[in-house]
Amino acid sequence: MKKKLSFVILLLLFAVKLFSAPIELVSPDKRIKVSVNIKDKIGYAVTFNGDPFLANSYLQLNLDQAKLGANAKLLKKTLSSVNTSSNPIVPLKNSTVVNQYNLLRLDFKGDFSVEFRAYNDGIAYRFITNKKDSIIVNSEDVHINFNDAVKADYLETGGFKTSYEILYRQNELGKVNKDKMSVLPILFNNGKYKALLSEADLYDYPCLFVKAVDDKTVDAIFPKAPLAFGEDGDRSKKILKEADYIAKTAGKRSFPWRFLVITDKDTQLAANQMVYKLSTPNQLQDTKWIKPGQVTWEWWHNAYVYGVDFKSGYNQDTYKYYIDFASKFGIPYIIMDEGWAKTTLNPFEPNPTINLQELIAYGKQKNVKIVLWFTWLAVENNFNIFETLEKMGHCWGQN
Repeated sequence: MKKKLSFVILLLLFAVKLFSAPIELVSPDKRIKVSVNIKDKIGYAVTFNGDPFLANSYLQLNLDQAKLGANAKLLKKTLSSVNTSSNPIVPLKNSTVVNQYNLLRLDFKGDFSVEFRAYNDGIAYRFITNKKDSIIVNSEDVHINFNDAVKADYLETGGFKTSYEILYRQNELGKVNKDKMSVLPILFNNGKYKALLSEADLYDYPCLFVKAVDDKTVDAIFPKAPLAFGEDGDRSKKILKEADYIAKTAGKRSFPWRFLVITDKDTQLAANQMVYKLSTPNQLQDTKWIKPGQVTWEWWHNAYVYGVDFKSGYNQDTYKYYIDFASKFGIPYIIMDEGWAKTTLNPFEPNPTINLQELIAYGKQKNVKIVLWFTWLAVENNFNIFETLEKMGHCWGQN
């Protein structure tokens, strides 16, 4: 009887150990390993080349009705390998992008899942919900803890309203101002390896901002959902009222990917295409109208040109000069940036020194098309401007 009891106890201990053992996912080249622990939180650790890189990191999606990831009950785990390729409509780095990774999908009680991907150049994870009705997201825990103290190259901002036109700062993470935050991307460096933190496939959800916790830890912070707006100049709106949640969204959806490009080669940081590989594929059926190309840009030098027999500026002669220049050197577009319109609020009325119809016709003779700059708010308030531009001919709006 004692032998049977001992055997049952050993069997139970083995089952408990097996159930609580980390679930491992490795990159195709085996250099990156993700170890996922499901306890009171969904935690994970990462090694690179066998060296500990992340430790005690965790993720959690906090809904108004439940905290997805807190004491989660695993129902099913699925490991698979993917190796596909695609051709971007507008190639930025490569005309063909190879998307090779190993995938771990964890399905939990409560109609949600978490997916991890391990690439040769990094890792990514996201939440997936399968709720019947819309959901309210109060907050999201993105807790990233490095194994060692790191330096950070970051874009410091004091608030969520930012133009993103910020100079990068470099500092030890422990010395970063904890009262401020950073937009993405952020580069971390432990002296041996580097990691670039960012996100992908972001829609119907706020952007992720990052706050330093200590010398090796960062947490995410998100703006609250805006409920009411007021006027605030020609390219912004003032938020008058906020919700106490960050998003109200569909119950059946995937959430943004949180990813780290991990490397010991700086060239891989520039060459990575993680955002493209993680984002929803192109949904447009007709893409023939998309024609990328070089462009002249007068804003850089305030429309000043020299060695000419006319007064340069935001006027007819200067823009004809740009069209002539573009035509001569095979540049398909010119941009007419801020200054071409009489005001930034009215996209229908050009500056009195400009005859837009004549410039479009002149550009057509020279095989050069015109891109017009607008503020996003001018477009938001005048969506019919695109019909007007189409009637004008070779002209597009840009903001």
